[in-house]
Amino acid sequence: MPFMPVKFNLQKRVKLAQGLWMLYWLSVIVGILIFSLGIFFKIELRKRSEMMDNNESHLVPNLLILMGMLACGINAFGGKVCHDSLDPVKFAKWKPMLKPYLLMCCGFNVLLLLMALLCFLMQFAMYLTLAEGLKNSIKFYKDTDTPGRCFMKRTLDMTQIEFRCCGNNNFRDWFEVQWISNRYLDMSNDEVKDRVLSNVEGKFLMDSVPFSCCNPGSPRPCIQHHLTNNSAHYDYDHRTEELNIWVRGCREALFSYYSGMMNSIGALVIFTILLESTDMAGLKYLCTALETMEDPENPECESEGWLLEKGVKETFDDLLSKVKTLGKGNQVDEGGDAPEATT
Repeated sequence: MPFMPVKFNLQKRVKLAQGLWMLYWLSVIVGILIFSLGIFFKIELRKRSEMMDNNESHLVPNLLILMGMLACGINAFGGKVCHDSLDPVKFAKWKPMLKPYLLMCCGFNVLLLLMALLCFLMQFAMYLTLAEGLKNSIKFYKDTDTPGRCFMKRTLDMTQIEFRCCGNNNFRDWFEVQWISNRYLDMSNDEVKDRVLSNVEGKFLMDSVPFSCCNPGSPRPCIQHHLTNNSAHYDYDHRTEELNIWVRGCREALFSYYSGMMNSIGALVIFTILLESTDMAGLKYLCTALETMEDPENPECESEGWLLEKGVKETFDDLLSKVKTLGKGNQVDEGGDAPEATT
């Protein structure tokens, strides 16, 4: 007995074909959106690749671009089939392709599911890449004359301004590195000399942050130097006063940005899976309803459509038996007689 049978007349078949045509072209639009998001995500990763030590994975955006292109092609074909379904002459040429097409749609849905899982699982790798990349970016901030790092300062400054963040974990990360190049230090100055010589590694360390850490919304002029020295500023206590620099670290800010983007993409891909499944079910009903018409010459006659020709258990058993038969066919018959040697 067919699984989930539905009776159809001409009006119902026309409505189903029209509704499916609209759904398929909605799926094409969703495919274009997935393709566009893949390109946008790839560009966003490229823009900040310096701060990730060029270790960022482009697997997700590349797969999004591929899935978007496949979605457009597969759903455009489905829309064309639905458009021609009510014309017996036009539908006849599509009929042999429908079974392989539905199998291909099943495979495409599996790929979409893997794509959605990647969007959620790759976030941990993104977090680690940002942590290590930002740590090195702060270290190389001063190397504006070093090939390959010339634009690190500009990239990091623009990131801190755009994402309203400071440092890797927080603004104190800048206290642990020399972020001012030696070419801008007056080595004849006793204070500079003492600060360099007092450090084991010979670095010029100070409790200051770059200008890009300043919060322009603060009513007080930006305090970016001597942040932990209360006596250096009037009416100031770094332990209690809300500092007028960004207190959130860039790792947290960037991870929040990228993870939010990946979560949104994952949700869109899941929606696409549901939409594709609806399209497949509708197309199966339409095809079976057209094939079971009592009198194909009379478009007014009734017909019956279904999702599966047999029940779920029977369909699964048939599929399992086919797989076993295929496996046996590929095995070498070890019990056969060996060919006799001829002299």
